[in-house]
Amino acid sequence: MEQLLDCRACPRLAAFLEDIRRDYPDYHGRPVPPFGDERGRLLIVGLAPGFHGANRSGRPFTGDYAGILLYDTLHRYGFASRPESVSADDGLRLMDCRITNAVKCVPPENKPETAEIRRCNRHLAGELERCPEVKVILALGLIAHNAVLLARGMKRSAHVFAHGARHVLPDGTVLYDSYHCSRYNTQTGRLTAAAFHRVFEAIRCELA
Repeated sequence: MEQLLDCRACPRLAAFLEDIRRDYPDYHGRPVPPFGDERGRLLIVGLAPGFHGANRSGRPFTGDYAGILLYDTLHRYGFASRPESVSADDGLRLMDCRITNAVKCVPPENKPETAEIRRCNRHLAGELERCPEVKVILALGLIAHNAVLLARGMKRSAHVFAHGARHVLPDGTVLYDSYHCSRYNTQTGRLTAAAFHRVFEAIRCELA
């Protein structure tokens, strides 16, 4: 954990976090670690912390718009103790589930560079190695999907991203895809709550 929190492998992101800690001293302003059940069978992989969300709170998808649909859905399907994640100390628990991001640091304009995604991938690979109980991975968006494949030493061409797609990886882990639950995707109708719920219904059947 400390190794991740002190990571400065990406100069642009490290400098950005320094600026954040200066301008927003009450923000977490460091790499955001995974959250949830360390023995959970479901691992959810997002893109990166939101500036006023996880970068502020220190918990993935907490304090930003994307977390509204995600945590409500996790609660609906029995993975979360409550439907809303307010802060890192609000008592919310995840059951049989863990949440992380492909990139652990908030990037400028919410756009990580390709080199930063690849450099940060060692953290995701390490998380997967330390969590052999993971049976299902849910990738929220194309970047998360590709990050999971990279962490598993696979080529992008091995599995093509598509909302609702189910991929069986060589080690038997099942990778599900969903459009990211971002404000843009939900407000434009690219991702509806019903479509998101259908992915979780499939995951629940997978873990039954």
